[in-house]
Amino acid sequence: MTDHTVSRRAALAGLGGTAVLGTALSAGVLTAPAATATTGTPAGSNAHRARQGKLEQRVSQLLKRMSLAEKLGQLQLVNTEDLAKQALAKTPCGGVFSVVGAAKLNALQKIAVEQTRLGIPLIFGLDVIHGYTTNFPIPLGQASSFDPSVAETDATVSAAEARRSGITWTYAPMMDVTHEPRWGRIAEGDGEDPYLASQFAVAKVHGYQGEDYSAGTKLAACAKHYVAYGGAEGGRDYNTVDVSIQELHNHYLPPFKAAVEAGIATVMAAFNTVAGVPAHANRYTLRDVLKDHYDFDGFVVSDYTGIQELIMHGVAGNGADAAAAGINAGVDMEMVSTNYVDTGKQLLAQGRIRQSEIDDAVRRILRVKFALGLFEHPYVDEAGEVTSVSATARAKARAAGSRCMVLLKNDNALLPLKRTANVAVIGPLATATFDLNGTWSGLGTGANTTPPVTVVEGITAAGASVTTAPGCDIDSADSSGFAAAVSLAQKADVVVLALGESAAMSGEASARSNIGLPGVQEQLLAAIVATKRPVAVVLFNGRPLTLQSTHDTATAILEAWAPGVEAGSAVADVLFGQVNPGGKLPVSFPRAVGQIPIYYNHQNTGRPADPNNKYTSKYLDLPSGPLYEFGFGLSYTTFTVSNIQLSSTKLSRQGGRITVRVDVRNTGDREGDEVVQLYIHDPVASIAQPVRRLRGFNRVTLTAGQTRTVTFTLGTDDVGFYDNQARFLVETGQIEVYAGTSSAADLKATFSVV
Repeated sequence: MTDHTVSRRAALAGLGGTAVLGTALSAGVLTAPAATATTGTPAGSNAHRARQGKLEQRVSQLLKRMSLAEKLGQLQLVNTEDLAKQALAKTPCGGVFSVVGAAKLNALQKIAVEQTRLGIPLIFGLDVIHGYTTNFPIPLGQASSFDPSVAETDATVSAAEARRSGITWTYAPMMDVTHEPRWGRIAEGDGEDPYLASQFAVAKVHGYQGEDYSAGTKLAACAKHYVAYGGAEGGRDYNTVDVSIQELHNHYLPPFKAAVEAGIATVMAAFNTVAGVPAHANRYTLRDVLKDHYDFDGFVVSDYTGIQELIMHGVAGNGADAAAAGINAGVDMEMVSTNYVDTGKQLLAQGRIRQSEIDDAVRRILRVKFALGLFEHPYVDEAGEVTSVSATARAKARAAGSRCMVLLKNDNALLPLKRTANVAVIGPLATATFDLNGTWSGLGTGANTTPPVTVVEGITAAGASVTTAPGCDIDSADSSGFAAAVSLAQKADVVVLALGESAAMSGEASARSNIGLPGVQEQLLAAIVATKRPVAVVLFNGRPLTLQSTHDTATAILEAWAPGVEAGSAVADVLFGQVNPGGKLPVSFPRAVGQIPIYYNHQNTGRPADPNNKYTSKYLDLPSGPLYEFGFGLSYTTFTVSNIQLSSTKLSRQGGRITVRVDVRNTGDREGDEVVQLYIHDPVASIAQPVRRLRGFNRVTLTAGQTRTVTFTLGTDDVGFYDNQARFLVETGQIEVYAGTSSAADLKATFSVV
């Protein structure tokens, strides 16, 4: 496949250098994204142009009135009430984050609006990741639903609760694609696939921002962490990422591109380096790709002290150097550290930064503030502040919790359980509360006073007869509780064993070198299994775990992740069959930590794994492949996918489309959900391609015996890829199409790109 088509501007330099951008050599292969309004109105419409024109006029008029000090002040983001008051007393700052409470926020806003020369309102930020007051499942769990509407529902509920309480800006969604389960922040993202992450990123943006995020129920969203943070070496937070141009554009950037095209308001720079250049100082990724190539018109905020940390990275000698590097690269707002406001005037006088760069940064920040409607409505009605979980929000969280669960094993059809069963609920998470919210749980008013429903409470409410004992703590060497747990198990019909991690074991700064069950939980499982009672393990965790012994010994395994405020109720819904589990894994589960990284969308080697040939790519002491592959998940019923049909055997590289149809049939005896998944493989290309690339999925509900035809559409944007000069290529040749119920799908068809 030497013949190819190149479209859009080609970045011809390294990641950290100044890129040379050329014009597209061919049209119609990958069109440039339309500039989208920060309000969410479709770009190109008359309404968009009129609204955007008025907004830009207001921004320009205000910008002309601002002094240099006032401009630099807009580039500062602080994180306490006192710091905000100090900044406002001198030169107004741009925003405040991590301050909660409508009265507090109104008081700060009053100073900004009524006691400063220009009355520019503050933007109020908070990490609204998977809930404000109402906690939904963690994002990795939401991705397991393979249903973007779950993420949109979470964002819609969270945005309404936060905005009514005075927050106007969320630091979400996180869209870091990762192959690294040791990384604690895998819990905050959507797993290992860029296509899946892109779909969920767009859904979250729509949920947070809606069509007009000036509405009193919407927030400005923030795509983070830009970019390639999921590739941190060893899974350690804040660590180095060394990545090729093609990997950057094919693997890490697609969710950000999708979010920009969906109209996201802001982007947060990442802590990591990218091929030796810190993300906060990376002109290529920030200016050349994000602002120029993607036409992003919102603002870029640093991560916590990210500008200051350029000194520790070794690319800046002092605060002035750090500020110059950040401003030149395209970071518009500095979080916590104060190098921009402290040294900006000096840097401008020295010619190390330009007035146009400052003005552009301020313009971007003001653009979002105007789009939020802060100039018209700077205050929030304190009487409407959300301080408790509503019945409606609770019901949505419960439905989301059960929809995100993945059935990994179900020998002898142990599940669903009978409500008449005597159930021993054992394990360190049987009566856990806030650990079931997971990392980055709601920081809003009332969230910490609303504990999640426990597993024991959920199963008891379902009508079963319940006894309970912890057996052990989550992360402890103490096995003194085993005897009591074994005694209860021996008297029960079935054991539900609640195992996993605490909330603090995943998330930021929570890398684990060993991702097995913590403490003595595996020994507890062995002791319970020895009673010969059937054991259903329910897992609560923020990352894939190494579960080989659990898989080998437990009768059933349900991956519940961290389900949120209605955790126990959602678990009971699935265990007793009120909900038939239909979730799928958004990330591969390794057999052992030594396999990491292991992921479905890997490239072929010259010597693919062959159990009959020692001199192939494999381990001597492990079977090849993961314990559970990407896209895997069972149901209480069974399904088949068959009859793959293509609308054509040829796809024009000038912008053609092919329709793929497959039939999915419920071959069992009860209603259930199946996620039909579509993958492609380009077997011969100028750059080696992944053995599978997810290009479509559809979660469908079928009654017993029902068959449905599921349709997908593939185009040149699906079969193309970026090369190491950041050119998007669509090459002639054969494409293999696979359809099925996981990344191991083997139903196959082929077509040719011509």
